[in-house]
Amino acid sequence: MRFAAVQHDIAWCDRETNFARLEPRIAEAAASGAEFVLLSETFSTGFAVEDPRFAEPFDGPSSGFLRLMASKHSVVVAGSCPELMADSSGDHRPANTLVVARPDGRVDRYRKIHPFTYGGEDRHVRPGDDLVTIDVDGLRVSLFVCYDLRFADEFWRLALDTDVYLVPANWPVSRREHWMALLRARAIENQAYVIGCNRVGEGGSLSYAGDSKIFGPNGDLLADGTDAGETILYADVSADEVAAVRDRFRFLPDRR
Repeated sequence: MRFAAVQHDIAWCDRETNFARLEPRIAEAAASGAEFVLLSETFSTGFAVEDPRFAEPFDGPSSGFLRLMASKHSVVVAGSCPELMADSSGDHRPANTLVVARPDGRVDRYRKIHPFTYGGEDRHVRPGDDLVTIDVDGLRVSLFVCYDLRFADEFWRLALDTDVYLVPANWPVSRREHWMALLRARAIENQAYVIGCNRVGEGGSLSYAGDSKIFGPNGDLLADGTDAGETILYADVSADEVAAVRDRFRFLPDRR
């Protein structure tokens, strides 16, 4: 399956502008053979957790945009957005939700388990509870968001049932070396593909360099968005290749 990671800028809390900018990039990716298109974390707002415009209803405009793009361009489209949840917990904060929309109308969701306390996300965004792996045409895809990347044990827990990890992000330039090192480490230690899709530009007084990357199950760099500005990364992802690497280098069974 061909994956595309769209490394893009984000207009601060301006959903309509971001939708208008992203549609041609999604169309371009689909025309280039992508079957799965990944956007950044909070692709429609930026990481504007303190802004009253940040949260949106469950299955609101951002999810609707992803569903429309999936149907219109016949691709799976994913990105995270701040969705309120319909429950009786009394917690009225949105969850940072990675929404995966499929062309047939099905939608999968993963809610970011680790809000970014250092950046104040925990005060405005509620944590998720469940790890999520989905099947996309026989490919096992595990879903994470940004800061989750630092917590290796949760990637490990899913490794035996994962072919590819998705990590959309808003990871600032000040910690770019951490981002790049951790993406590759997660690929090497779990012998799986890792697709990290980060934004570029300025937002909330922070700068973002992109540095989106796609690593193969042996840690090989397959696509690189470093110093590329707005761009689209492509890579062909194969469950057979994951199985072959794990068979050739039998490291996972040695975990205790």
